[in-house]
Amino acid sequence: MTAHRYFVVHKPVNMVSQFISSHDVNLLGSLDFDFPEGTHAIGRLDNNSEGLLLLTTNKKVTKLLFQGHKPHTRTYLVQVKNKITPATADALASGIQISAPAGSAYVTSPCVVAIVEDPTPYQHLFDASILTPATPMHQNVVTSWVLITLTEGKFHQVRKMVAAVHHRCIRLLRVAIEDIYLGSLPAGAVQEIQEEDFFKRLALLPT
Repeated sequence: MTAHRYFVVHKPVNMVSQFISSHDVNLLGSLDFDFPEGTHAIGRLDNNSEGLLLLTTNKKVTKLLFQGHKPHTRTYLVQVKNKITPATADALASGIQISAPAGSAYVTSPCVVAIVEDPTPYQHLFDASILTPATPMHQNVVTSWVLITLTEGKFHQVRKMVAAVHHRCIRLLRVAIEDIYLGSLPAGAVQEIQEEDFFKRLALLPT
């Protein structure tokens, strides 16, 4: 039996998290890497989001990671317009109402929110150069960075969470899933991980 393979990808913005689409969009197949047949994304990042995306040929992993009994953490580095206050960060962390399908509402589960003013304590998660935009903003535009660690991901949740506290999301990067980190992996790059290490860092039992 052919062994399964596992990959960490730094998905750039303006790319969808799939290999096939009926729409004219930028796909994972445009990355400079020869993925084996049957490779698919574990979970997704939307077209405008960036960062850590896990790929594998093992079809059982998505259910284990996102539908299992044990919740698994996902950490996002989020840039928002205007200065975010500690009180606002606390409100996000406590759980906040966001919109859900069919006009319903959903109250997010408590999560961990940290304002990032000094990236040094978080260097294992992301390269500090990410905090400097490729295209500088106007000098009068005030923004903030926050780290949000969730155990759920519903209805474009992170974007809706910051919108609910009156901050527009400018950039959204996933920087970690459990103990797999984006680190200094550059946008568009792919790194292969051995199966044992993959399962250990995700706190999963091998299939």
